[in-house]
Amino acid sequence: MNILVTGASGFVGKVLCETLLENAYEVTGVYRAQSNIVPNVKPCVISDISATTYWKESLSNVDVIVHLAARVHVMNDSAEDPLAEFRKLNVDATLNLANQAKVAGVKRFIYISSVKVNGELTAANQPFVEADVANPQDAYAISKYEAELALTNLCQHSPMQLVIIRPPLIYGAGVKANFASMMRVVKKGFPLPFGKINNRRSLIYVNNLTSLIARCVEHPAAANQLFLASDNCDLSTTDLLIQCAKALGVKSRLLPVPQTAIEFIATLLGKRHFAQRLCGNLQVDSAKARLLLAWQPPFTVEQGLKVTAINSNVGL
Repeated sequence: MNILVTGASGFVGKVLCETLLENAYEVTGVYRAQSNIVPNVKPCVISDISATTYWKESLSNVDVIVHLAARVHVMNDSAEDPLAEFRKLNVDATLNLANQAKVAGVKRFIYISSVKVNGELTAANQPFVEADVANPQDAYAISKYEAELALTNLCQHSPMQLVIIRPPLIYGAGVKANFASMMRVVKKGFPLPFGKINNRRSLIYVNNLTSLIARCVEHPAAANQLFLASDNCDLSTTDLLIQCAKALGVKSRLLPVPQTAIEFIATLLGKRHFAQRLCGNLQVDSAKARLLLAWQPPFTVEQGLKVTAINSNVGL
């Protein structure tokens, strides 16, 4: 079976290609340039994925597409019209690829979306489930949800099956952005006022996510389904910082400042959204994937954080 992976040079894409090869699949990776190519992956260089990209030759003999390529969520987006920019790649380019895949006879289209389609926060011990009404709240999430709707409509009257996966925050070797910054701060041993945060947040280790994607490639029960995914081990921000310190081999230095005080100060400083991410709950229930696909995350949070600490740029 031949699988085409878009975004193959990205954080998730590289691990996914390796996971699929380990499962004895033939893998074609879509790259922007002839670099960062995973060994034994057939490269397909497409410099610009857009609403007009011609895919016919690339889709020859492809059985399954895993679509990772996207304009990702960014803080402080400087685009004049962020939603329009997100739609170009996340909606228009995605639908262009899916339409051509349908014509080419691709059997299954696996779309990696985001838990942000469900919303930004959950009530305590009330995790998101697949049946929840979507509640995207920013331009990125809206574009991902619009892509889901367009793909669902396209595949509804087509032999091409659709699988949608909505992961929460993804971490692992080579992670960047806020997660890498957090680990660097922990590594440096700065005292942090986050010792009494009692929230719950779901995460997923990148190798756990790629394990689920690989399960969705052929499993008959995955056809035309939506899945939420996580490590199945929700952590408070305090617990996560303690676990990161342990993985990095340093002592955690967390001051027991009350959560309410952090939220109050952050609001006064105009950082209410930062306080929500730091102190709020965002849980997902991945029971559907575990029950329907007989899938279990193969790695624990401790194992995932250890690999992240060893293989990421978090040194002094």
